[in-house]
Amino acid sequence: MATRTLRTATSGISDPAGLVQPLLDALNRIIVGKPNELKLCLACLLARGHLLIEDLPGVGKTTLAHALARVMDLSFQRVQFTSDLLPADVIGVSIFRRDTSQFEFHKGPIFSQLLLADEINRATPKAQSALLEAMEERQVTADGSTYGLPSPFFVVATRNPTQQIGTFPLPESQLDRFLMQITLGYPGPAEERLLLANGDRRDLVDELPPLMSVETLLTLQHAVGKVHLSDPLLDYVQALVAYTRDSGEFTEGLSPRGAIALVRAAQAWAMMSGHDGVYPEDVQAVLPCVTAHRLEIAQGRESDPAGVGQTVLDAVPVT
Repeated sequence: MATRTLRTATSGISDPAGLVQPLLDALNRIIVGKPNELKLCLACLLARGHLLIEDLPGVGKTTLAHALARVMDLSFQRVQFTSDLLPADVIGVSIFRRDTSQFEFHKGPIFSQLLLADEINRATPKAQSALLEAMEERQVTADGSTYGLPSPFFVVATRNPTQQIGTFPLPESQLDRFLMQITLGYPGPAEERLLLANGDRRDLVDELPPLMSVETLLTLQHAVGKVHLSDPLLDYVQALVAYTRDSGEFTEGLSPRGAIALVRAAQAWAMMSGHDGVYPEDVQAVLPCVTAHRLEIAQGRESDPAGVGQTVLDAVPVT
């Protein structure tokens, strides 16, 4: 299906999968027993997307964000979203200086390469909206002035289950800003035994060395868009998207932006897997986490968010 070589597709980087593997190895020492979820997390970053992690407190969501910032050598800020959080607490605030008789803008925590929006759905929609422009256009507007954000700019947001007390639902426009949604879940018995025997994994995060420069990361992000897409592969993607819109299984199908997100995520996964182009299995690997927060089961049908993507994959054969 793919016809280009990996070297051509990645703009001179002959082994991107080899560059990424040490990062995965390091992250797997921190978040044990979740190799697929960690690979999805890195694929999201390489695809220049943003990541939403929905899970119970205490399963390693915040630790994962800290570890990722360390191994990628990214500037890092964490914002705890609460009900009294204001947009200015995220974006920044203008302060009047008496010596110049002018307002001076003081940048907020959003001006970092990796922003952890912890428990994002514990803040009001007004505070959540502070991220909308930043996540889509990588800039913020304050007091009539526009400020560019660092590059790369990666938002990792954690979300508690919506049935928990004190949570606010994320609107569709906010959810659509996230390329992927993943769930870490409980560790297996062997992994949990390791955690119990060796203590808090957060202590290991500070020992992680930087394993990739920002310049290399930006090169890889640029290369993702050049990973080859064959016509049969695009036919398969369009068939998947059409099923979400026409089958009646979902209240609304994938939007064009959602379809583009699926392709971009599959390109990143293919590059990390050492493929010479995007294969159907690359699309299948990322589709569940690209659609989990975008597709809602139609009323009267069985609702299983974890199985939404698999429903689509089972219904559309590879031709």
